Amino acid sequence: MRRARRVAERQRPLWMLAPGGVLLVLVVGVPLAVAGQISLLDLDQYTFRQWLDAPFVGLDNYVEAVRDSSLPHAIWVSTAYAVIVTLVTLPVGVAAALAAHDRFTGRGLVRSVLLVPYVLPAFVVGTVWRVILQPDGVADAAVGRAGLDAGLWLNGPRSFWALVIVQAWTAWPLLYLLTLAGLQTVDPEVHEAAAIDGAGWWVKLRRLIFPYLRGPVALGLVITFLHSVNNFTLPYVLFGVPSPRDVEVLPVLTYVESFQNFRFGLSAAMAVFSLGVVAVPLLGYLRAVRLT
Repeated sequence: MRRARRVAERQRPLWMLAPGGVLLVLVVGVPLAVAGQISLLDLDQYTFRQWLDAPFVGLDNYVEAVRDSSLPHAIWVSTAYAVIVTLVTLPVGVAAALAAHDRFTGRGLVRSVLLVPYVLPAFVVGTVWRVILQPDGVADAAVGRAGLDAGLWLNGPRSFWALVIVQAWTAWPLLYLLTLAGLQTVDPEVHEAAAIDGAGWWVKLRRLIFPYLRGPVALGLVITFLHSVNNFTLPYVLFGVPSPRDVEVLPVLTYVESFQNFRFGLSAAMAVFSLGVVAVPLLGYLRAVRLT
């Protein structure tokens, strides 16, 4: 009897985790399994109604995605712009958090206003910036006043930098928010000790404050990168479909193959590749914080 009770007590945590585990399998595991199966089939508009009976093609969709489609280019564009956005948002977010951390009149209002770009829906952000970047729009007027040549922002080589600017504008408040949360964990005695020792602001920031921010900042960088790589709404609203080749990001390419070309098997293979792209930095972060 005692043995059965001890076994039941040891298994109690597992039973408490069971509902979350079941939900995780249904929400994540089942769609992944279905996507993996579809990626092995020749599934298109003609075989979609009987997709379980669609011809099995093995790894042909993966080979076609790598050799005969724009997938390598889309992965390069998505990764490059996500890395640039992540690097740009880091100093902006940290500087904003440091500026909004100290007490001053209206601090709550300033903190709230700084979050506006992040909380706005991506569709709204894309629509507003599309108007700004239109030919002869606000962006062209500002560039012209600076004595520079105005050009096309929504097509051609400048479209890549337009996407970087808009994505960075909407993403930096996340770094600001996480950095601000990290600053709240700094022990007040650290500030007192630094003041007593006469440490300058840079020495205090680099030696005493930054160690507290490693975890939140690292998490913010990973989330910013993953969100940028997976962002579909912003490029879709800004540039439409088909998008210019300079901003042919992976989510939009997958969408085009699925819902315009109706190559569902090929698009599923592309989705699997995109999972690999986002898994690399995520696993790196988890290993860095010793969660794996």
